[in-house]
Amino acid sequence: MAKKSSAKKSAKPAAKKSNAKSAQYVYTWGAGKADGNGGMKALLGGKGANLAEMTRIGLPVPPGFTITTEVCTYFYAHKKTYPKELQAQMAAGVANMEKIMGTKFGATDGTPLLVAVRSGARDSMPGMMDTILNLGLNDSTVVALVKATKNERFAWDCYRRFIQMYGDVVLGVQKKEGEDHEPFETVIEGFKHEKYHQDIEDSKLTAADQQELVKRFKALVLERTGHVFPHDPWDQLRGAAGAVFGSWMNDRAIVYRRKYNIPTEWGTAVNVQAMVFGNTGDTSGSGVAFTRNPANGTNEFYGEFLINAQGEDVVAGVRTPEPVLKLKDQMPKSYAELLKVRATLEKHFKDVQDIEFTIQEGKLFMLQTRNGKRTAAAALKFSIDMVKEKLIDWKTAITRNPADQLEQLLAPIFDLAEVRKAKVIATGLPAGPGAATGKIYFNADRAVTAAEKGEKVLLVRVETSPEDLRGMIAAEGILTARGGVSSHAALVARQMGKVCVCGAAALQVDYDKKTVTVSGATYGEGDFLSIDGTAGTVYAGQIKTAPSEIIAGLIHGDKAAQATEKFKSYVQLMKWCAQATKLQVRTNADTPEQTAQAIAFGAVGIGLTRTEHMFFEGDRIDAMREMILADNLGAREAALAKLLPYQRDDFYGIFKALKGFPATIRFLDPPLHEFLPNSTDQQAALAKKLGIDVKKIEHRVHELHEFNPMLGFRGCRLGIKYPEITAMQARAVLEAAADATKAGFKARPEIMIPLVGFKRELDLQVALVHEVAAKVQAEKKVKISYSVGTMIEIPRGALTADEIAHTAEFFSFGTNDLTQTCLGMSRDDSGSFLGAYQESEIMKKNPFASIDQTGVGQLMQIAIEKGRKTRPDIKLGICGEHGGDPDSVKFCHKLGLSYVSCSPYRVPVARLAAAQAAIADLKK
Repeated sequence: MAKKSSAKKSAKPAAKKSNAKSAQYVYTWGAGKADGNGGMKALLGGKGANLAEMTRIGLPVPPGFTITTEVCTYFYAHKKTYPKELQAQMAAGVANMEKIMGTKFGATDGTPLLVAVRSGARDSMPGMMDTILNLGLNDSTVVALVKATKNERFAWDCYRRFIQMYGDVVLGVQKKEGEDHEPFETVIEGFKHEKYHQDIEDSKLTAADQQELVKRFKALVLERTGHVFPHDPWDQLRGAAGAVFGSWMNDRAIVYRRKYNIPTEWGTAVNVQAMVFGNTGDTSGSGVAFTRNPANGTNEFYGEFLINAQGEDVVAGVRTPEPVLKLKDQMPKSYAELLKVRATLEKHFKDVQDIEFTIQEGKLFMLQTRNGKRTAAAALKFSIDMVKEKLIDWKTAITRNPADQLEQLLAPIFDLAEVRKAKVIATGLPAGPGAATGKIYFNADRAVTAAEKGEKVLLVRVETSPEDLRGMIAAEGILTARGGVSSHAALVARQMGKVCVCGAAALQVDYDKKTVTVSGATYGEGDFLSIDGTAGTVYAGQIKTAPSEIIAGLIHGDKAAQATEKFKSYVQLMKWCAQATKLQVRTNADTPEQTAQAIAFGAVGIGLTRTEHMFFEGDRIDAMREMILADNLGAREAALAKLLPYQRDDFYGIFKALKGFPATIRFLDPPLHEFLPNSTDQQAALAKKLGIDVKKIEHRVHELHEFNPMLGFRGCRLGIKYPEITAMQARAVLEAAADATKAGFKARPEIMIPLVGFKRELDLQVALVHEVAAKVQAEKKVKISYSVGTMIEIPRGALTADEIAHTAEFFSFGTNDLTQTCLGMSRDDSGSFLGAYQESEIMKKNPFASIDQTGVGQLMQIAIEKGRKTRPDIKLGICGEHGGDPDSVKFCHKLGLSYVSCSPYRVPVARLAAAQAAIADLKK
């Protein structure tokens, strides 16, 4: 096809030479030369940088150019206009493609140059932004393409595809509210049934069929937009580039960036590349492949291709493709070339690559490479295997496992006994490992609504599109009737860690009736199905789950689980983390069972034991209520004496489970009203049980009522007014420590006084603890190693940390309450507006999930600096649930904290994030 041609006059601007001092907005590549390279992702985006890099290392890449991310920034800063130099630089870029390809953009005599226009963010955002293929076609150039190729069906197929993509992406011919079908697809399906009375594959449509569809598509564009389809190729190119820049701010891109913390200010690049064609006939095709299996990590060439198709056919999921391994039989020469490319890419990039390729009449072309999205299981296997293969070192292996995905490895699997009883109703392609059970929904919006009501949801679609992103996020799992392991559903599911089965062809989805029919049964919205994304099986009804191999091996000591490759690889990864990390990881645990779990996960102590949780078990709540209802000190002490042995036994069990590691134990924190019943019936029952007048309970409830309990009578304020509570808790902790010491195992209690904002508050409480300690040590005749510190959770505590550190031997940041008091936002009540705040980018992340580093983080920094000024060796930790958030863990490493603490099942995540933070420091 690369023939010289002449062209009629076009609206193409003159390719003027740019002023030497003007900015370079366009970077070209082709014929073995490239302006950019793989290290320029910030400027060229991931796709453009890697296209340049592939060109540089000699791979067969069609020529093209990248419009930089700086233009995207300019575009939004200047009312969606462009730098004046851009047009001339684009013209030069097109001229470079014309020279290499021997074609002409807009040619009506000879071979016209057609281009693909694609987005290219710094971080891959698969399917979230827009792509246009076959740009440059119109009623005249399509005739030239027919003459040049002598392939009428191919030329009109390209034109039909172009109108569909351009109409959707640039002109906005998309689904209306309430429509489940894409409007162009509705036209195609209608035509097929009108002419053939069945749903045939697109590749079976004739040249005449394609011409008829072009007419109908143009009519659809005119009907929906009021404008005729644009004819001039340069107008088309400018419109496409503008649409790609515009798609940076579309809804699905915004949702995706928010989920994966991609900054808006990064912007996207635009890549314009000469088209090569996989839809010219049976010696052509397109495919997507991974250099290794991104679902389970197996070292195998993994992907799929379609004969006589363009790349969008593969990723869109409208046809179910064939495994790439079958290419060996159908196109052996191209397959051998692909294997060489596979080896070259892994050796060069030292990571698993996700590639797109086209074979045009037997010739291979590479259209993209990027680091492949992968499940947590695949990431673990990739990293371990590549260390063994000496492609990477063990420190790099740590960084190759995304900390925020590690919890996928701990997720439940289907219980084997239950699976044997279950009915398999369909099979598909295993695209996202794991087990998921949920109520089925056929529409993303309805799936989101159901999930918001607390339902477990399965999103079921014929195929997914990027518009389904919100529903995919809300769902437990994704099931599609069409599409392969490289389809949009599979790609996004793997990145999110969602369970996914694609291409389950037996499913007959009826969007209008909201049903799916399979194996002779029909299931409606709200019915349960179960899917196994590891095996690719679909089951009727609900299936119980069982612990993963890692949980079974670590927590339950299951020998079979411990023998699995996954378990052994996980253990190896955690050993490497232990070698790298500086920041320790503790756990938030209130029982010996939770403590033992966390120690099995590698925690090195407890960062928070919430003693109030111990008061709710069994009959303890009655004694607690007696204490609250008491009229005098004697009655309160009598009730507290009933609680003392319970707390002492709990602490003893925790010390035993800790195996010598320290435990930070927070004294009573919540307000007293939380322990009393609110309803009339509950109050009457309690009065009867305690043998007191119900009016006394009613009066006490009324007396303890608070308008804002979070800022009320709680924390150390309780201990100041009722020092006997502090005394009882101190005795319980210290007696348990003394008993543990006598029993021969080490106990290291760290007593934490909550909600301190004034040094005098802490002084009074610490003096009381020391007084009780002296008595217990004398009574038990044993020396107890203990310390007393405080929780920094209100701004005044942080701002006066230099004063407080005179008394406190350690600080632990209670970032849950510190966030609430710093921002003036209630964690429980902010849900009504946080979503809008994140949409508006007032907040990039939920501050109750990830530390607000600018505001709350600044208070932490002040407290650290002031605390260390007074007490240089002060121990510093964090015990809010932020301690299990990877970004917060890395921030705590940066601040120089001693440890983070989180719930037991988040300990592995925190350990991995802490190790990654330490390794990142070494690279600076």
